[in-house]
Amino acid sequence: MRKDFALKKAGITVIRKLSNMEINEIASNISDKICEFFPEHNINKTDLSIELSRVKMYLAQFEDNSAAKYYYKNNSMYFKENIDFENIETPALHECLHFIQAVRNKRGKIIKLGLYDLTTLKPTGLVLNEAAVQLMASHAVSSKVDSVKYYDMEFSTESPYYYPIECALVKQMTYFTGIYPLYHSAIYSDDIFKNTFIMKSNEKTFKTIITNLDLIEQYEEKLHKENSFLSCAEGNNNSTKITNCQKNIEQLKMSIKNLTLKTQELILISCTYSNLNLVRDEQDVNEFKNKLYNFKDFLIITENYTFFNDFYCQMMEELDIKRELIKKYGILNYFKDIKEDFALVKTKQESSNLFKIAIEKIKSLLHLDSKENFLKRNN
Repeated sequence: MRKDFALKKAGITVIRKLSNMEINEIASNISDKICEFFPEHNINKTDLSIELSRVKMYLAQFEDNSAAKYYYKNNSMYFKENIDFENIETPALHECLHFIQAVRNKRGKIIKLGLYDLTTLKPTGLVLNEAAVQLMASHAVSSKVDSVKYYDMEFSTESPYYYPIECALVKQMTYFTGIYPLYHSAIYSDDIFKNTFIMKSNEKTFKTIITNLDLIEQYEEKLHKENSFLSCAEGNNNSTKITNCQKNIEQLKMSIKNLTLKTQELILISCTYSNLNLVRDEQDVNEFKNKLYNFKDFLIITENYTFFNDFYCQMMEELDIKRELIKKYGILNYFKDIKEDFALVKTKQESSNLFKIAIEKIKSLLHLDSKENFLKRNN
């Protein structure tokens, strides 16, 4: 009875248990797909198939119209009734990946699920992990990139129906880290992706992004509930509740939009300034310019959104200063003193107080305050 109550609370109604033959078929198909598309992660196909075949699997109905669910509390998988086991769908593969991720302690309690860390008092990384797994599942079934529009924001994604905004933001993070660290941490529940992204930005930025991703998903859940309340209010012709629901819906949409764009800007600013600090010669200058320009393919945009263009122009100005220094001094080495180039300063910015300008320019070159100033100007 307690088990049935827990499943019902999770929105799962069991239809029947799958036979051993059906379970083995699923295990084999999933193992083939994962090992085929992620060979660089050295997953043993035989071992994976055996592990999956030991999981209890059921056909079920879901209150939220899911295609599949991995219920970690009883280490079981549930699939919708008409699922095609030979051509496994993205949601089903997503749930099987969750099983692979699970790290349990000696008492059998899950302590990590990929990038989701449950060892702390307040678990972190839930939505980051969901987005990572969804990107992996989409990759494994060769999903095509699609252009979508949510909450007045337009962007491209391989996952238009499952965590689309969250996947788009995490994809932006991998633009700077590469996709390998994300997938490796998702599979092996380690800190490779976390540490790589922190190296490309900083720890504070990483923690803020994790928090923002969780908040976006929470806003989306509230939005779903408000839409349900609105349907009920319209059915009952309750004008007061209709008005309140509509107001709440618009506020939630705006919150999602603002937080998404804020997170995008944080990713771009932090990682770009980190890259700028590494520019030492003319080749670095060209690579930096191309890297920043190509970020436009991952950009989430909305009407009258000029942030990327403004930021790009700002970076090109700073890059020009570096280029001038490279021409004058050769390969830059900030571990030795660089004399103030007053001629360059005067060319860039006319002022009567040359000493003050020189100090400000040197600070800019060393990026001691550029990022903070840009953030202040755009808040």
